[in-house]
Amino acid sequence: MPTVAARALDLHKRYGSGDSEVRALDGVSLDVGAREFTAIMGPSGSGKSTLMHCLAALDTPTAGEVQIGEVTLSRLRDKALTALRREQVGFVFQAFNLVPTLTARENILLPLSLAGRRPDPAWFDTVVDTVGLRDRLGHRPSQMSGGQQQRVACARALVGKPSIVFADEPTGNLDSTSGAEVLGFLRRSVDEFGQTIVMVTHDPVAASYCDRVVFLADGRIVDEIREPGRDQILEHMTALQTAPALRRGRTD
Repeated sequence: MPTVAARALDLHKRYGSGDSEVRALDGVSLDVGAREFTAIMGPSGSGKSTLMHCLAALDTPTAGEVQIGEVTLSRLRDKALTALRREQVGFVFQAFNLVPTLTARENILLPLSLAGRRPDPAWFDTVVDTVGLRDRLGHRPSQMSGGQQQRVACARALVGKPSIVFADEPTGNLDSTSGAEVLGFLRRSVDEFGQTIVMVTHDPVAASYCDRVVFLADGRIVDEIREPGRDQILEHMTALQTAPALRRGRTD
């Protein structure tokens, strides 16, 4: 069994109160294996983004606990929680979130600069060469394609050697070719660098790159598969879309 990189213990997340209350998470427990590529999938409103935000310390659950490694997040003060997000967690978002006035090199190194940390030159070179952007380091985002920008974002997430990387629909704004390049890089970062990645996606093709797919519906984990194939994932998603329990409104 793999080492646990992150853990959710009976997570609940509620919005509103009374008749307008929405249960985005309704008792979710999940172990994320270290050095694995895990996808979180589910219909719109299933709670997948809420789960990822709680796991990544971007949101606070109403009840339950989240652990990253051996650290229980609810026990951390704000300063320590900020430090954990900065030093142990990497992020890749659908919208790239690059600074338009900075070059690719500067964007990649920005989290380290903000933390006052020096980059490891050898590791920087390894990440840049693996992501295939050596000849784009001096370019600003406006001078790069969407796929190149997302690969910069992936390199930025990895350059600080985080314990875990969270990717929220990282191929959502990309064409199929660029998306495949980004997913291939994420896959290599697990296989070659021993990275842990959790990805929220609605795309069966993207999820097929993963070691494990966890399915949410109605704020709960309802199924999971390992070594998934595209058709197998599509069958699961189709079944979830037509399940009667999903006819109630939820917040994603």
